[in-house]
Amino acid sequence: MKPDLCAATDFMATRARTLDRHRFRHTLDDHDNRAATLAALEAYRNPDGGYGWGLEPDLRSAESQPGPALHAFEVFGDIAPATSPHAERLCEWLSSVTLRDGGLPFALPVTSRAGCAPFWADADSTASSLQISAIVAANAHRVAARDPAVANHPWLDTVTGYCVSAIRALTERPHALVLAFAIRFLGAASATVPEARVLLDGLGTFLPEDGHLLVEGGSAEEYLRPLDFAPMPGDDARRLFSADAIAADLRRLAGRQQADGGWPVDFASYSPAASLEWRGYATVSAVSVLRANGVG
Repeated sequence: MKPDLCAATDFMATRARTLDRHRFRHTLDDHDNRAATLAALEAYRNPDGGYGWGLEPDLRSAESQPGPALHAFEVFGDIAPATSPHAERLCEWLSSVTLRDGGLPFALPVTSRAGCAPFWADADSTASSLQISAIVAANAHRVAARDPAVANHPWLDTVTGYCVSAIRALTERPHALVLAFAIRFLGAASATVPEARVLLDGLGTFLPEDGHLLVEGGSAEEYLRPLDFAPMPGDDARRLFSADAIAADLRRLAGRQQADGGWPVDFASYSPAASLEWRGYATVSAVSVLRANGVG
């Protein structure tokens, strides 16, 4: 089954926020106006170099937060091989909020709880979180592969060291999202982390054979599946799954396109705006993964 890209395009035009409409163009190999993509991202940037304002749809408070940084790095990855000086400035901001052990807090104190998920609003800002550190670092490493300013920034070495140490210390299966983001991190950082392969093999022992993990504390049907751990071909994390498991998950993902042309999400949203925004984000992600894997 292949995705209906015309229907997906119509869905993005009628249901998605401007930023994701521009990101969607990149999934279709339309890179003619990278400046417009960066301009859409600029609306979420704060003077301190970080990002807020609902760039993470369930964290709508205006101040800069670690969570939105992962999405900003996604956009900087979209525009490759072009680069933006704001990627380096984001590293500077992340350095300013990194804790003494080298990790990022799950969230900083939230100035307005309106539309914010409780797990963001009530997060401990004094403790490092492997979950958020790993996914922010994973996306930064993907940008660093094309952007020397990010690759050479001291913050990337600092957060990488924290993630490696925290992953090395795992002795039992962590929360499903922590496991997924740790695997994504090692896949993205494998070129610069000598022990990435060994650590990946260790994390692989926590995965069930079919690669399906229930997200603890999430919705009843909220699962992570092989493509959530290793979405892109060529990623070293693909070794953790059989070819049949990846092929089955690609069929599942393609088959989840809805009658309106977009893809659904299986987790709860915390505002009407977030409900729409997550579907646009999910549609960009689905089409990107499918096309990268030769589907569509």
